[in-house]
Amino acid sequence: MVDIFIMAQIMCIANQKGGVGKTTTAVNLSAALAVSEKRTLLVDCDPQGNATTGLGLDKKSISETLYHGMIGKVAAERLVMDSDIETLKIIPSRVDLIGFEVEMMSKSRREMSLKRLLSKIEDSFDYIIIDCPPSLSLLTVNALTAAEWMLIPLQCEFYALEGLGQLLETMKRIRNNLNPRLKIAGILLTMFDKRTNLSRQVAEDAEKYFKDLVFKTVVPRNVRLGEAPSFGKPILLYDATSTGAQSYFSLAKEIMDNSYAR
Repeated sequence: MVDIFIMAQIMCIANQKGGVGKTTTAVNLSAALAVSEKRTLLVDCDPQGNATTGLGLDKKSISETLYHGMIGKVAAERLVMDSDIETLKIIPSRVDLIGFEVEMMSKSRREMSLKRLLSKIEDSFDYIIIDCPPSLSLLTVNALTAAEWMLIPLQCEFYALEGLGQLLETMKRIRNNLNPRLKIAGILLTMFDKRTNLSRQVAEDAEKYFKDLVFKTVVPRNVRLGEAPSFGKPILLYDATSTGAQSYFSLAKEIMDNSYAR
């Protein structure tokens, strides 16, 4: 009998705008997939390290982070840490990750650093979710080069669609030069408030322009979602009955059902 190894589906959560729900989505989608019995790895590729603290890790007590892996000093296996969910692991980050861009500026193939790192461990997981920084930096380029899919959170607020063209242009360049397999998994509407005309208008505009690329799941404005990170917990462990938790369960189901055909 021949063993068949299925490598992880790697998805980055990207949007160069800040405050659109990238980290909230990365943490809670990862948790929802893990609770659904999928071996899941969350990669914190943002020097702010918010995904790391969002899973309850103390950044000050961690000696080796994504930075050490991306500069080639530490093997990927040594960076993987546990979370409160058995099937959810994380590669943590903190502010020293900023140094990657400076130190690797003159290195060839620096855009491939994260891809090389994850290639050593991707057959240990079903899903790898990468939380990107709020910029189109070398770190984001690394995430887009390592990923097979890009999920774009789009907040239901004024100027929501502004700047999305720049992200899509960056994606096009990366597909042409670094990662021809990169595709859009979908656009996720976040911070939706059904009471406002503005939220409904942004949703209508997104569906008009992007059609089937917009996920059916919509993440509402939800107080409990905002509270959960301060307790170091994904929303599923903080308040599983909240509308925020249910929306990320729904998103995880959409992703698993689509199974992003291979």
